[in-house]
Amino acid sequence: MKPFDLDADLVELVPAPVSEQILAPLREMPFRADAWTPVENDRLRQLFGSDIPIADIALAIGRGRAAIVERVSVLGLRRNSVKSWTELDDAELTRRYGEEATAAIASDLGRSCSAVYARARLLDLSESNPPEWTAWEDAQLREGYRRGVPLKQLATLIGRPIGGLSARAGHLGILHANHPPGWAAEETARALEYAEAGHRYTAIVAMLVEEGFPQRTIRGFGLTIRKLGYGRGWGRAWTPEEDALLGKAYTEGTSLTPLRRQLGRTSGSLRHRAEYLGLRGLHANRNGWRIGPDWTDAEEARLRADYGRVPTKALAASMGRTKASITTRANVLGLVHGYIRPFSDDETRALDIAFRTGVSIADLAVALDRKAMSVSKYATNHGYQFGRRPRRAVTLEGLLAAA
Repeated sequence: MKPFDLDADLVELVPAPVSEQILAPLREMPFRADAWTPVENDRLRQLFGSDIPIADIALAIGRGRAAIVERVSVLGLRRNSVKSWTELDDAELTRRYGEEATAAIASDLGRSCSAVYARARLLDLSESNPPEWTAWEDAQLREGYRRGVPLKQLATLIGRPIGGLSARAGHLGILHANHPPGWAAEETARALEYAEAGHRYTAIVAMLVEEGFPQRTIRGFGLTIRKLGYGRGWGRAWTPEEDALLGKAYTEGTSLTPLRRQLGRTSGSLRHRAEYLGLRGLHANRNGWRIGPDWTDAEEARLRADYGRVPTKALAASMGRTKASITTRANVLGLVHGYIRPFSDDETRALDIAFRTGVSIADLAVALDRKAMSVSKYATNHGYQFGRRPRRAVTLEGLLAAA
C-alpha cells in the first residue's frame, strides 16, 4: 500500500470517540447560571481557530482561563498555535509534563505535540514513565495504521515515540497497512525500537536473530523498515519553539539526536534550518556533534599524502580511525581516491602511446601515479589489451614527448 502522507498543518486524523452513555429517562435539569450557551461555544471555536491566546479568549468571552481550557477539551478543539508562550503556559506545562499524555497537554494549551516537546526541553523538563494512552491517541493510532500513515509522521502527530506506537498497536491488536508479510508484530516493534535508538541495520539484524527472530538480509530489512515509514520527514513548517531549541543546542554544544527523534525531523532538516538561522559554525564544538577526536594538522597532512596510495583500511588502522572517518575527512578536504579520479586527456594519450610503444601496465601506473588495477580496467574498457610486457621505467612527460 502506498504511504498516506499527512498534510503539514494536520492536527488530527479523526475526532476522539464519544463515550457511549446509558440513556436515562428524561427529567428536568437544574438551572446553572454558568452553563455554556451555543453562542459562547461558537465564539470559542472562532477565536480558538484564529489562534487567539487562551488568556485573550477568556477576556473576550468573560470566563476564567481554566474554564476556557476545560471547554476546549470538552469540544475536542485542536490547533497548532504559533503565539509566544506565557508564564501561565510554562507553569501548566511544568506541572503536567511527564504525568499526562503529551497529546492531552497539547490540546489544552492549543499547541502541537512537537511544540510541547520543544518547550519542555527548553525548560529542562524530563519525562517519567509514559502516561496512559488517551482515547484520542488510540483513535489517531487506529486510523493512521489503517491508512498507512508513515510511522515517523504518526509519532509526531500523537506525541509518542515510534517504539511506543508499536507497543500500543500490539496491545490493541492492529497491524499497519504496510506491515510486511511474514513478519510478526513483535519483530517489527523490536526492529523499530532498535532503529529509533540509533543502531545500524546490520547490528539490528544480528540482535533480532539473538532474540530468536528469523535471519533477514540487510537489503530486505532496510526496504521493510522504510516501507513502514520510519525516517520519513513530514515537511512541516518550523515553529518558534523548535527554532529556540535548535539555537539552545548550538549555544550549549549538545547533541541533536534526541531532537531529531522527538520532533520528527531528519538530520538534513536540522542542518538546513541551522543554515537558515545563521547558526552554522557557531556550535561550541569545532566538529559539531561528531564523537571522534578532532583532526590535527599533522593528520590532515598525512591523509593528503597517503589517501588513494595506501589502502584505506590500512590507513585507517595506522591512524587509529574508522574507514568512514577517513573517507569523510577526505571528502571534506576535497581529496579524490586514485580508483575514482577521472583520467585527464594527457593520461588518455599516454595510455595510447604506452600501448603502441610496448610499455607495461605496471610501469604506466607508476608514471600516472595510479593503481595498476585501475589503469588496467580503464585500458580494457577502451579496447587496449596489454598482456605481459617487459618492465622499464617511464614518466608521463616522457611518454607524451614520444608521441
